[in-house]
Amino acid sequence: MKAQWKQYIDIINSVVKPALGCTEPISAAYASATVAKMLGGTPETLKVFVSDNLYKNSMGVFVPGTGKIGLHIASAAGAVGGDADADLEVLAKITPKDVAQAQALIDAGKVEVSRYNTSEFIFCRVIATKGTDTAEVTISGGHTLIVEQRFNDEVTFAANKEESSASTASICDGVDISIRGIYDFATQADFADIAFILEAKNLNIALSQEGMDNPYGLQIGRTMDSSMEEGMMGKCLSNEILMYTSAASDARMGGATLPAMSNYGSGNQGIAATVPVVKTAEFVGANDETLARALIMSHLGAVYIKSYYPPLSAFCGNTATSSAAAMAMVYLRGGDFAQSCFAIQNVLSDTTGMVCDGAKATCAMKVGSSSQAAVKSMLLAMNNHAANKQGVIANDIEHTIRNVGRMVSTGMLETDKEIIEIMSA
Repeated sequence: MKAQWKQYIDIINSVVKPALGCTEPISAAYASATVAKMLGGTPETLKVFVSDNLYKNSMGVFVPGTGKIGLHIASAAGAVGGDADADLEVLAKITPKDVAQAQALIDAGKVEVSRYNTSEFIFCRVIATKGTDTAEVTISGGHTLIVEQRFNDEVTFAANKEESSASTASICDGVDISIRGIYDFATQADFADIAFILEAKNLNIALSQEGMDNPYGLQIGRTMDSSMEEGMMGKCLSNEILMYTSAASDARMGGATLPAMSNYGSGNQGIAATVPVVKTAEFVGANDETLARALIMSHLGAVYIKSYYPPLSAFCGNTATSSAAAMAMVYLRGGDFAQSCFAIQNVLSDTTGMVCDGAKATCAMKVGSSSQAAVKSMLLAMNNHAANKQGVIANDIEHTIRNVGRMVSTGMLETDKEIIEIMSA
């Protein structure tokens, strides 16, 4: 295997992984489970400090297995029943008894949550006490990236310089990667080397079905389904994609106890990178190998595009993710590389203005909107129609991706601050 392709696989394995629940409150649950493990049992007190963006994305989303919203219950549940060795699935084994004990800690005023002034977008520090002992864990730069642990004020772990710098560096730094490189890798790599990505189908389609079977959130998927039965909507690929992507997000944001295959720290974006591609593959009758190549294209393409801006911001990342999904959908339809680039350009021209105002039930609407934009953009691309030299869209795909990154990284900083202040008022 080419060394370059090995790097691509390493990138995918590091940021395309199962996650149970919205990853921002889960980050706090993970930190809390870690301090509990350090203390050898459930803490008596918890103090949780988080960055503004982690705070924003935890205010309105259900924590799986609890039926409750927010950082207080996520942290307390992690401390009481979380598995510190389970990464983003830290809450997979919590019980109703654990939830009751966690709520009792909160009701007793033993769990404090505060915003923390930091330039890091993903940051969580938890300080816990049990008896005369104090444990502290700091996560920075990644939802489960621990950079320091302390026990009774003594540093017991500190990330080395290379690990610490990873918190602010792009995951693609130092890697020879581009849309062309991703396309070639996805279409030419040995199937055995990329077959692992099919697990994304298994997890995210199961989440879709969960959202169709049960009343989570706004029940967007179920509403689309009943509307089709009533004749208000037609049964077609575009509406099926809208229905199933929305249903998966309904379930995820509504606290379902099933994991999503996430993409770059986001379960919703993992859904957007997966479900439209799977449904298109079913529509064209693609086999597992062809589907795997399309999923690699979608997931790695999304990671690459998002590597040009911060992991949490005022920009709804489903836009970037759905543009990569559109690229993969063109491939499944038999389109060429140029048409795949057309599809990316089209999605980015369509939904780039969609802002992120926190994780919540309405994220399912944005997942659905961006996924439908992917369908529309794929159809245009297959007919050789593409946005070009309009707004932030340049005349080539790499320039466009950098323009979007600049817009988010520099232009949307104040927007992000205002959204957080509005939500916190």
